[in-house]
Amino acid sequence: MRGLHSSRHDLMNVPAFFMLILIALPQRPGMAETAFVSLEKDQAVAMVEVPEGTLEGTFKVGKRPRGIALSPDHQSLFVAVSDEDTIKVFDPKSHQLKGQIASGKDPETFVVDPRGQWLIASNENDNQITVIDLKTFKKVKSIPVGIEPEGIAISADGALIASTSETTNMVHWIDRESLSIVDNTLVDPRPRACAFTEDHQELWVSSEMAGTVTVLDTITHQMITKIHFKIPGITMEKIQPVGIQIDRQRQRAYVALGPSNRVAVIDAKTYQVLDYLLVGQRVWQLAFTPNQRFLSTTNGLSNDISIIDLQQRKVTKSVAVGQYPWGIAIAP
Repeated sequence: MRGLHSSRHDLMNVPAFFMLILIALPQRPGMAETAFVSLEKDQAVAMVEVPEGTLEGTFKVGKRPRGIALSPDHQSLFVAVSDEDTIKVFDPKSHQLKGQIASGKDPETFVVDPRGQWLIASNENDNQITVIDLKTFKKVKSIPVGIEPEGIAISADGALIASTSETTNMVHWIDRESLSIVDNTLVDPRPRACAFTEDHQELWVSSEMAGTVTVLDTITHQMITKIHFKIPGITMEKIQPVGIQIDRQRQRAYVALGPSNRVAVIDAKTYQVLDYLLVGQRVWQLAFTPNQRFLSTTNGLSNDISIIDLQQRKVTKSVAVGQYPWGIAIAP
């Protein structure tokens, strides 16, 4: 009986034993996260394992791909193919084309509704944004905005929508229910990207020509503060803010500063610039890994992406991906 008891005891401990082995083992390559990078000149999308920095390959998507995003369930990859006036939908695993969305002329940037209902695209040449139903791929509505719409953002709960227009120098606040503009806010010259904080209380807007980021209150639509940048040894005309990412806890914000080849690290509560990280040439867009431990950048003139360890505040990898990397989206 004692032997039987010992045998049962050993069997009961087998799962715990194997659990210890699994914890100790390094992460399998198949569990790495994939960064999808749009390549304007190559008419393709590159795939990079993050944070390892391994280039997995590329696949063709069409003429001049720029904006890129994943569906909330990660089953669809959307790519704005600007010179074909369409947004194409791919299977992120097989890379097969699933469908095409008639998005209006020259789609550049867009957002995917976290509720899974809409895709909202900026149409720079038409001075409007287009709302598309993601179930039918049909246009819901075209909304006239300012001249050369660029940035587009939707809050994490899907309730707030904002659009920026480069030439009008405005943020347009759009009501989700009526899909109409309810207010406009003047910002600094040539606003590019905009991003809501996770708590929906603030909208951050980058202004490329002014070299600033304006933080707006989402209730009053008024300015809370303006963030300026000063990099030793870099002239002000090279400091051109574009892409913005803000972590979920609103502890840190990161801003791509264009031809300065830097990413600014900002305290998202005090709005103080904490650091500037040197990346590749002409940094455009930014994307977190799902756990927000790493941040990747697209560097348009050096034809690579930079992978940043945010705990160390250090670039750990530079990965050549192809010609003119523009947009980036990361899937688990």
